[in-house]
Parts: sequence; C-alpha cells; structure tokens
Amino acid sequence: MFTLVVLGVSCSSDKDKPDAYGSFEATEVTVSSLANGKIMMFSIEEGQLLDSNQLVGFIDTTDLHLKKLQTIGQNNVTGSRREDLQAQIAVQEQNRENILIEKKRVLNLLKDGAATRKQLDDINSSLNLIEKQIASIKTQFAGIDNQIGSTDQQIAQLRESIKNGRIVNPVKGTVLTKFAENNEVTTFGKPLYKIADLREMQLRVYVSGAQLPAIKLGDPVEVRFDKDEHTNSKTTGIVSWISQSAEFTPKTIQTKEERVNLVYAVKVRVKNDGALKIGMPGEIKLHLH
Repeated sequence: MFTLVVLGVSCSSDKDKPDAYGSFEATEVTVSSLANGKIMMFSIEEGQLLDSNQLVGFIDTTDLHLKKLQTIGQNNVTGSRREDLQAQIAVQEQNRENILIEKKRVLNLLKDGAATRKQLDDINSSLNLIEKQIASIKTQFAGIDNQIGSTDQQIAQLRESIKNGRIVNPVKGTVLTKFAENNEVTTFGKPLYKIADLREMQLRVYVSGAQLPAIKLGDPVEVRFDKDEHTNSKTTGIVSWISQSAEFTPKTIQTKEERVNLVYAVKVRVKNDGALKIGMPGEIKLHLH
C-alpha cells in the first residue's frame, strides 16, 4: 500500500514537471545624449515611470543659439544685396525706357531728314549697353541665392542641434539605470539612462528539438515563477517568438533532459502586475490544465 502511494505521488510530480526553464527579460532602451554640453536639468530617478515623448531634461545650447542668431544676421545682409541689385535693375530699365523714347523721336526725325544715321547708331549702342548691364546684374542673383540657400541649411542644422539639446523620453516605461546627473558635461552618444516597459515581460526559455513541434506562435502556456521559497505563482503567457536555429544549452538554464546539448530559444509574452523582475527565473508548462 505504501509503495502505491509513493508511485502515485511520483507520477503526479512528473506530470506537473515544467517543460522548459528560463528567465524574464524586457526590451531595454538606452537613451543617449544627442548634444554636447552641460546638463542644465535632468529630472528623472531610477524606478520612475515615464511617458513617451516626455521632456525629462535639457542640455545647454547657448553657443548654438548665438551662432544661429549670427547666421540669421548674415542671411539678412545677403538678402539686402538682392534688394540693392533689384534697385539697380530698376534704374537701368528706366534708362532703357528713356532711350527708347529718344529712339522713337530720332526715327521720326530721320524720316524727315532732320537727324543723322549716326544719332540712331549711338542710341542703339546705348540700348545694347544697358541690356548687357541688366544681364550682368541679374547674373549676381544666382550667387546670392546659393549663399542664402547655404546659410538657410546652416540655420536649419543649428535649429535641429538646439532641438537635440532637449532630452525627450522615447518610450513609456520604467527608468532602470541613470548614468548622468545635473551639471555634468555630456557628449554626443553618451548614455544618459536606461528604460524598459515592464508592463509586459518576455520569458526566454529553451526547449529541445523533441519539444519544438509541440510549440507554435500564439500558443498559450502556463508560466510559473517563485512566489516564495516553497510555492510558485502561476499565470498565462503567449508564445511570441521561436528561434529558427539551435544553440548550445546555456549553463544557467535547466533543461527537461540533461542529455540535451542543442536547444531552441522561445520567448513567451507575459503581462506583468509588478511581481516580475528582469532576470527572475521562470518556467513554462506547454499544456495548460
């Protein structure tokens, strides 16, 4: 009778044995500086929940702002040269109108024999000279437009650099690690903090090739993790990713059969009510009961 009881417990224990083991992880995002300069304000703390697109600090961009104002001033000076050229063209066009009136008068006099052919030639020469002067002035517009276009690009780049001085949180999540503080000098690409959305975690487990056919994307599985030293908490997760290639069994991961050398990584998506932490061990049961 005693033997039967022992066997019953053993069978029940084997039936309830997990199919795969692993640890919980989250998609961590390292937010880095997009500007060089002194951090003037950086109002975050580790463990703080941030919204996406939330302004959390800014870097001193005074030099960039002054350079932008200087470049705008240069652009205004260049633009005033265009106005000067337009005024010169207006004067030349008025001279041309006056000469055309004189030409009409000389043509009438020439018909009556009261003017000479040389007078008409001189007027035509003056008209040709004015046309060349107008054309010469107009050629200067291209250089001015190119210069204005170049400074416009510089101004746009400066505005973008000034904008990059704002530290904007990219994703909603919890601050995991803070790498910088107020009044520190930072540089482009230097990490400022690390954040992850902990509302949903991924349990990465490893299964053998024999188990792989029983797992499909979207399948629900039972997820277990330590509640205390003697009991587990249970919840439901969804298979969200299955590796296409095998790898050697990680030393820190237990497997269903110790003789298994090659395993496949599987990710299970799990809702987190705050009990799950990054790096916490977990396990799954493939068939929910």
